[in-house]
Amino acid sequence: MKPALFDYVAPETVEAAVAALAGDETARPLAGGQSLIPTMNFRLSTPGRLVDLQRIAALRGIAVEGGTIRVGAMTRHRELETDAAANAANPLIGEVLDNVAHIAIRNRGTVGGSIAHADPAAELPCLLVATGGAVTVEGPGGSREIAAADLFRFHMTTSLDQAEILTEIRIPALAPATGYAFEEFARRKGDYALAGVCTLLTVEGGVCRAARIAACGIASRPVRLAAAEDALAGGTLDEAARNAAGEAAKEYVTAQADLQASEAYRKDLLAALVRRTAATAAKRAGG
Repeated sequence: MKPALFDYVAPETVEAAVAALAGDETARPLAGGQSLIPTMNFRLSTPGRLVDLQRIAALRGIAVEGGTIRVGAMTRHRELETDAAANAANPLIGEVLDNVAHIAIRNRGTVGGSIAHADPAAELPCLLVATGGAVTVEGPGGSREIAAADLFRFHMTTSLDQAEILTEIRIPALAPATGYAFEEFARRKGDYALAGVCTLLTVEGGVCRAARIAACGIASRPVRLAAAEDALAGGTLDEAARNAAGEAAKEYVTAQADLQASEAYRKDLLAALVRRTAATAAKRAGG
């Protein structure tokens, strides 16, 4: 199929892009186009105006500053995946991005586009929630910061207003003595995951001092698995603790059964991924 008719503008500044969005309530920003264009071709999305962000140089770039990785919204997945400084500061980034679709998609897709699209099975929103990251957005009322915990609301729904543009993503560097791991399971390599888990464990003296675990593909948005975190924090991360964390994670599965997986299967899958990522993160932390 072909998309419905639409106007097209390609501004060169963030201010001009915001004005173009504000001038038409049906307007949508176009980043990498790897998600929006297919929905337009199937007429699941019919914007009256596309505001192409590719000419805005201010939306590109990666910098590591003061314990934070700052990523311009129009930075390509592959650029971030292969950025040495970003991966040195937080190697979980490269591990997550290696699971995003295929290299051809990662060469075109953008970090900001994926996060703003907010597919609940996508890996980058899960990473942002797990690390406690944040984004900066620009709109008619100026700039504001949104924490990851407040950004994702529902299937492909965020707290951005219609005329706001996501301009920057901020991911914290890995804390000292912190191990990391990401694993997902999909029917085919590159497909959206039936479930995926990001785990960060800070281990000191053989004891888990802090745990952050988030999952994708199991609910209407990426979610923190607080009960699983509680099962690990303060303990020695032995097999019993990891099993308890896996069982505790099952309560967060709210995705309905579909042709890919039943609810019971997703719960067991999530539990297994929590156990496995906890073991890997503990090993990498020296615990």
